[in-house]
Amino acid sequence: MGIIKSIKNEIAIVRERDPAIHSALEVLLYPSFSVMLHYRVAHKLYQHKMYFLARYVSQRAVRKTGIEIHPGATIGEGLFIDHGTGVIIGETTIIGNNVTLYQGVTLGGTGKEHGKRHPTIGDNVMISAGAKVLGSFTVGENSKIGAGSVVLEEVPPNCTVVGVPGRVVKRDNVAIPRETLDQVHLPDPVKEDITGLQKANEALCKRLEELEEEIKNLKNQ
Repeated sequence: MGIIKSIKNEIAIVRERDPAIHSALEVLLYPSFSVMLHYRVAHKLYQHKMYFLARYVSQRAVRKTGIEIHPGATIGEGLFIDHGTGVIIGETTIIGNNVTLYQGVTLGGTGKEHGKRHPTIGDNVMISAGAKVLGSFTVGENSKIGAGSVVLEEVPPNCTVVGVPGRVVKRDNVAIPRETLDQVHLPDPVKEDITGLQKANEALCKRLEELEEEIKNLKNQ
């Protein structure tokens, strides 16, 4: 993709996914726009084994935007980073098309692997604010990672993950349309488990009271 076409594409992505942007000119001030332009240049340099220059360009982007993308990462089309401060994308990360990341997201390693040590993110994935995806596994396409989650193992396609450590909540394997993904309407499996335990406890207490009443009646006969 040529540089002019790449710039137009990045502008279109930001305008499409951020309702706060009112003009193409505003996009020029947007961290996601700036960091992606720097990344595309740094990645080309990295591919040509110009590692120092690649890191120099990427580190300039870090200072400007607060977003750190290693020039060795492989990123498809349509990546959108909303706000973006604190986002970190590791060297061997692979990101598919139309992925959305929010501030504070880390796509990192665990420090134990060699070679491919960062996650692979499928198409149309949304990763909410503060989520950490750590390790060399795959997050399947159309999946959604809840805010603050820590994901340490593979996520199948069309799933939602919440919690620490992250737990998968399947949605009947139905693809989640990108425009419906948000950070708020997420299932909470921990809350569901607690609610289930509370109901079970209430049922047991009620049954115990009934048994005590039956025993009392028997004694009075």
